[in-house]
Amino acid sequence: MGATSGIGRFTSDQARSRFLAAYEMAMDAWPHPRQELDVETRFGTVHVHDHGIATGQPIVLLHGAQGNSSNWYPQVAPLGIHHPVYAVDTVDDPGRSVQRRPVPSTTDNAAWLDETLTALGLDGVHLVGLSYGGFLAMAQALHRPDRLASVTLLEPGGLEKVPLRFYANMLAGALSTLAPRRTRPWFAQRLANHALVESAEQLAPIMIAARHWRSGRPVAARRFDDDELRAIRVPVQLLVAGRSSLLDPRRAAARAAELIPSVRTEIVAGAGHGLPLERPELVNQRILDFIASLAPGDSTGPAR
Repeated sequence: MGATSGIGRFTSDQARSRFLAAYEMAMDAWPHPRQELDVETRFGTVHVHDHGIATGQPIVLLHGAQGNSSNWYPQVAPLGIHHPVYAVDTVDDPGRSVQRRPVPSTTDNAAWLDETLTALGLDGVHLVGLSYGGFLAMAQALHRPDRLASVTLLEPGGLEKVPLRFYANMLAGALSTLAPRRTRPWFAQRLANHALVESAEQLAPIMIAARHWRSGRPVAARRFDDDELRAIRVPVQLLVAGRSSLLDPRRAAARAAELIPSVRTEIVAGAGHGLPLERPELVNQRILDFIASLAPGDSTGPAR
């Protein structure tokens, strides 16, 4: 069954095996112990990694397109001191999840994630999404908010139409990986693409997927319309990179502040699209502070 049927796939069993071996090496950057879980949904088997304390309000992490749970290695230990942390391999991205049914709409995206959270027994979830994961988090807040306590959006899709410069930046980044490693910091700075200076172990699964994964998604993350954003009722935190290739920082922050009823916005000066990797301490602290601000008895609420 190919990607034309709406099901993501590797080009061969050999490519999938190579990817999974690289995936496991990348996951070695996670703290221990961690638990791995497989959850059955109507759309396929969703793979989840679990770390952190056993009790408390759960944090659920959603990676970007073509990414996987290993990408969250700078977040897991600091967040896990205070909360149980779950990282989800998106059902239609290259990872350990196995897609069996197309996911053509935002309502379907919200459905598979809601089924995952239900199977894990999670309520009062603080959902954190990066890039396409931010798009998924907004879809969840719009269509299936009952299990959510808050949403943190890191450079999310869905606030604006994906611009051509984003694809150009991705292509330039891919070509930069062919350059000598000593030149990577220069390219990373010029392109505001911190992934270029990540370790070979972290880059390997992304590079293998770029060559050998065929996505079944029909289109890139669409722009949510004004009425959809107005309908989001859970508290939202938005972090936008000052050098974003995906968003116009001021315009995106202004649109969110105008339309989402309860939102806290921040533009992170000088940062690029890969905020959790480039500014991990800031991102981790913002997540924890936002959750703490929503604790019972705190009357301040999120600030715009």
